[in-house]
Amino acid sequence: MNSHMVIEARDVTLRLGSGDAAVDVLRGLTLDVPAGQRIAILGPSGSGKSSAMAVLSGMERATSGSVRVAGAEFTTMNEDGLARARRGRIGIVLQAFHLIPTMTALENVAVPLELASEADVQARAKAELEAVGLGHRLHHYPTQLSGGEQQRVAIARALVGRPALIFADEPTGNLDAATGAAIIDLLFGRLTETGATLVLITHDADLAPLCDRIITMRDGLIVDDRMNLAQAAE
Repeated sequence: MNSHMVIEARDVTLRLGSGDAAVDVLRGLTLDVPAGQRIAILGPSGSGKSSAMAVLSGMERATSGSVRVAGAEFTTMNEDGLARARRGRIGIVLQAFHLIPTMTALENVAVPLELASEADVQARAKAELEAVGLGHRLHHYPTQLSGGEQQRVAIARALVGRPALIFADEPTGNLDAATGAAIIDLLFGRLTETGATLVLITHDADLAPLCDRIITMRDGLIVDDRMNLAQAAE
């Protein structure tokens, strides 16, 4: 395995259900992602892009194939092992935010640090919220925040532990166009500062040109994989 690769997946399959109801949602996914690269995975609904993210982020176990992510071999791990492997290695931003409603913004961002038994949890969570422009909303609960503010909290939570890899699954899907554009600018700005690798799952072709590499999936397979020459020239 190449130490400069954050993701190394080989012939990955994912079968959901059993017997006559079984569905093959990934049918031989092979993918290498080097450290620091930003990739967009495009495809229509049902193409397998979100399933690919689930397997590559350790939220779902592959049916077969091999998956190595940020130095951890996911293939042989059980669910508890995958949860431990994600910790500190992977940050995830979802379109539904998934903030804990009974926790303040500060407490939500602190959760990954507390789970990893890290030091200076409150100070680091506060600093990350200040970095996303929410230093004045530390003690507000999710219901007291706008959609854009909730997504900022989710980004802060994903980045606070300085993981090597960030997955963002339709991160602007629940936001209006102007707020979504601001969130994307914020996310990419924070990634530049932290140096994390990005895997952006989207159906929005307008977001893909922001990435270094554009991958298209269909029917559980990668059907196109190309470098974004315009982005590389900047």
